[in-house]
Amino acid sequence: MYIQGATIKVKLNNLIISNRILLKLKSKHNVDVNEIEECFLNRTKGLLIDTRLNHKTTPPTYWFISSTNVGRELKIVYIELPDGRYEIKSAYAPNPTEVRIYAQYA
Repeated sequence: MYIQGATIKVKLNNLIISNRILLKLKSKHNVDVNEIEECFLNRTKGLLIDTRLNHKTTPPTYWFISSTNVGRELKIVYIELPDGRYEIKSAYAPNPTEVRIYAQYA
């Protein structure tokens, strides 16, 4: 099940990406930090929370699909930390099922 999250305003200096995640984003998904920032700024629909049992986290994991400035569509997955920062968990090209779910529920 998916539930819609609230709209947020993100300060780009509040994004946290660990070195391990940065390496994975570049080597596995060919995504860079600028693209993630662009997707946050370009998001036009809501946020979703994946409530499947094996994907639940505390704090909750949010995700959305948005486009970069050159039109590349990415799924951005992150958690909001108690201090207001956003920890990126992943970013990659969404599959058709994710696109359908986001279109239906966001």
